[in-house]
Amino acid sequence: MSEAGSETAGLGYEQARDRLVEVVKELEAGGLSLEQSLALWEKGEELAKVCERHLEGARERIEAALASVENDDDAQ
Repeated sequence: MSEAGSETAGLGYEQARDRLVEVVKELEAGGLSLEQSLALWEKGEELAKVCERHLEGARERIEAALASVENDDDAQ
């Protein structure tokens, strides 16, 4: 796992989203060297992956809950 990956692995959705917003603002502000911009971009990619994993987990939970309700309705 990369250094950035180890920094982001334990973040909750809100934490990762907020840090991603900060990264985007920094990149949009400009004035960074190419190396700094690339490092920030990579950090942003890692944060986006963390957010996506959280959202996918939420989708799965919702789908499971809906399937459970539908199964209960079918059983009645």
